[in-house]
Formats: sequence, C-alpha cells, structure tokens
Amino acid sequence: MTNIMQVPQGEFKLNRYPFIRRESLRAWDAADEYLLKYISENISAEKPLKILVVNDNFGALVLPLLAANDVTLWSDSYLSQQGVKENLKENAIKNVRYTFLNSTETPAEHFDVILLKVPKSNALLEDQLCRLVEIVSEKTIFISAAMAKNIHTSTLNYFENIIGETKTSLALKKARLIFTRTDYPAKNIDNPYPKSYQFDGFDYMICNHSNVFSRDKLDIGTRFLLGFIPVTDNYKTIVDMGCGNGLVGLAAAAKNPAAAVVFADESFMAVDSAKTNFETSGLKNKAEFHAMDCLKNLAADSADLILNNPPFHQQHAIGDSVAWRMFNDARNVLRKGGEMLVVSNRHLGYHSKLKKIFDNCEQIASNQKFVILKVRKK
Repeated sequence: MTNIMQVPQGEFKLNRYPFIRRESLRAWDAADEYLLKYISENISAEKPLKILVVNDNFGALVLPLLAANDVTLWSDSYLSQQGVKENLKENAIKNVRYTFLNSTETPAEHFDVILLKVPKSNALLEDQLCRLVEIVSEKTIFISAAMAKNIHTSTLNYFENIIGETKTSLALKKARLIFTRTDYPAKNIDNPYPKSYQFDGFDYMICNHSNVFSRDKLDIGTRFLLGFIPVTDNYKTIVDMGCGNGLVGLAAAAKNPAAAVVFADESFMAVDSAKTNFETSGLKNKAEFHAMDCLKNLAADSADLILNNPPFHQQHAIGDSVAWRMFNDARNVLRKGGEMLVVSNRHLGYHSKLKKIFDNCEQIASNQKFVILKVRKK
C-alpha cells in the first residue's frame, strides 16, 4: 500500500509506527484528508496560527500544518509521539514550531484553532472536552473529524453538552467533520476523570485515568491472571507489560516484596495511573514507570518474570502485531530461565506464536473464555 499522502498542503511520506514491512494499513484516513481540505479552503491568516491537534496518530495532521503555523500535538499515545518524530525525519522537516503534550498534561494556553480526531474511547473524548472547555473562547475555531461509522449520537452529545452548539458536515469518502461553536461564557463542567474503584483484597482505591483499559471495574481476564502470579524469593525484577492501571504489577509486588517491579505501557495515562496506585498502596518494592513501545527501553536479560495481558488493537486497527512485538521484546528482556505469563482470549491462538518465539509454551490454566500460557527463556 502506498505511503504517500497527497493533500492541498503538499505531498508527505507517512508511515505507521512502529514500521512494519509490507504494512497493509495507512498512517492516515479519509477523515484526515477531509479536515486538511477544509482547512485549506476555509481557514487562512496573515500570521502563523496557534493550532492544537488532538489525537493525531502518526502526524497526518501535524506535518501538513507545520509549514505556516505553530502546532501542538496533545496525545495519550507514546507510539503516536514517536511516529510523528519519525515522519518528521522521513520528510526532512526541520526547524519547525512543534510541541508535544502528553495526555497527563493539560493545554494551558489559548489556541486559534483546535483540531480533534475523535478517539475510540468515549471516556477519553469526554475527559479531553472537559479540559479543553477551559481554554476555548468564542473566537476559537473548533473542528473534529472521524470516519462516519465512528460518529454516533452519543459522540455529538459530548460536544454539545460540554463545549457548545454542534453540527456535522456532509460525508466525504465515508468521513465527516464536526463543527462546534463555543458557548460563551464557557460552561462550568465537572470532569468525572480520573475514576476509582475498590478491588477485593486491596484496602485502597484503584485510580484510573479516562483512557485506561477497564477503568470502571477490573476486567475478567486480568482477574483470572491474578490467581496465578507466582511467589518466590528468587525474583529480582518483575515486569508488568501493558500495565494499564498497574493492578497486576501491584499484586505481583505484594506477593514478592523483595522484587523490583517495572510498569510499562504505551499510554501515558496508564503509566500515570499505575504510578498513582503504587504510591498509595504502601508497598515498599523498588518500582519504575515507563511509557514506551512494548519493552524497547529495557535492558536485555534484565527480568525474571513478565506478566502480560496483550491488547489486540492499536487505535481502531485490530490485529496481532502488538502481541507479536510484546512477545519478541519479552524474549529479549527475560534472563535465561526467566518466565512470562500471558492471559488471553482462547480464540486468539497465542500458544502457537509463543512457541515459535520461545520454543516452548505451556497452558497452565483455562476457563470458558480465557487461557493462561507460560513460556520460559531457555
């Protein structure tokens, strides 16, 4: 599939991140193209505009707008952040006015234009709009974009109830734009995030930012895995890979108080939630918290146990590429004799993938929906 995006602002070579040979998915969609076309035809200024781009996956919006404007990207994804960096290099774009804000930071300045790609999670959308309402004014141009199939009445209600009057464009290539006029003065909105819940066996609340998996209650796959976390005095380092709110790592730390625990996720909100939960837990283990691509930033041969509940999607794209990367990184990071426990839906067939990578795989538990697989680095 071609990786050249042609839009009114120019021609750009865009890759998804991390780069995969023979990638079948593009780094942009028709909603990006529609939004850039609208901007080219309807928004102009004699001086650079201050533009906030929200949830751009790999730079499809950021790169075309950088030539004439000051652009800030606000995103929860470490992979998106790195994707923009790599695509800036790929297109030899230098000396630009570009800033990155991760999702645990809130934009504090006013922008001329806000461009938002509607996220998969309604909770994240609600959280972002609750924070954006603090910086919009009656002069702010606020346009959102998504594929039409991802825009629902509930989606539009969030814009209408939090920001102001909202309408949509006609569809173009199965994409739509959402135009929002700011109520003035701005509405006084209480942001419901982060949320917390009490988990059995923990005497403190589990904090969850809006984009954290299973933010309202513990998912049943993770709950199943918790009952099989091993206990030994021999662990020096345990890794909670794809940590989410960190509950698996917290349980492992409680069972293995001498072990250091590393919490890793590509979501900044997940890592921050895990850090908050560890700090309020009273656990005395050494702990590290990293936003990263799988385990790319960890040293080889540095972990004794890795615990993993792998996702099977990246943004709206569904597939097993994330799991493959996680499993390969785990093999690199585990010490000889180290083990990884993976919980997954039965139908995903991770047993064969793990056996190819580790040359061994044992199913140690199962129920009607999930299996727990164990591999050992030889």
